[in-house]
Amino acid sequence: MTLTKLSNAQIAWRAAQDIADGAYVNLGIGFPEMVAKFQPPGRQAIFHTENGVLDFGEAPPEGQEDWDLINAGKKAVTLKPGSAFFHHADSFAMVRGGHLDVAILGAYQVAQTGDLANWSTGPKGVPAVGGAMDLVHGAKRVAVITEHVTKDGKPKLVERCTLPLTGVGCVTRVYTSLAVIDIEGGRFVLREKLPALSLDELQSLTGAALLLQGDVGDLIVPEL
Repeated sequence: MTLTKLSNAQIAWRAAQDIADGAYVNLGIGFPEMVAKFQPPGRQAIFHTENGVLDFGEAPPEGQEDWDLINAGKKAVTLKPGSAFFHHADSFAMVRGGHLDVAILGAYQVAQTGDLANWSTGPKGVPAVGGAMDLVHGAKRVAVITEHVTKDGKPKLVERCTLPLTGVGCVTRVYTSLAVIDIEGGRFVLREKLPALSLDELQSLTGAALLLQGDVGDLIVPEL
């Protein structure tokens, strides 16, 4: 099957539409950082980074970076009026104390129970789980953005994770290249899918049963 799917930017755009104005948000390293580019007009999230900055701004123009101002992914950021600096330990106290509204992370696997595996000890894996283990149990809501399948076509949404777990029962919504799926009662509940993709085709690419509750919306995003 020739697969038409969303780009990473389009997945990030869709996830950004669900972030409330004024929400305190942590974006995982890499792909999830892209979500910050797509905040809806009239809404402004307050972004937190584990290395100790709150309410940082956009990336500076190339050549104007101040490399003393970086996020947890070592990417240059700018400061906004009211931005705050704090110790690494205080940053994790914010996470563990339940002061973040949303954490958006990438994933290797997400189980229908909400379990998350987003790190690996393999040859190309990040050598440690980092702050993700704290984020998934400290944030009030945890969402994942990911391709729907791996590069070799295996489902990333599965009945049970086979890779090391980052957190247990922590994910509530997954934004993939093909669909938007909630996790409720230990099941994947389909909310939106690409209009050109049939339910049977989507199910064949998903490693656990998709539950339907009411109408399934069309997953429509702008060209980016």
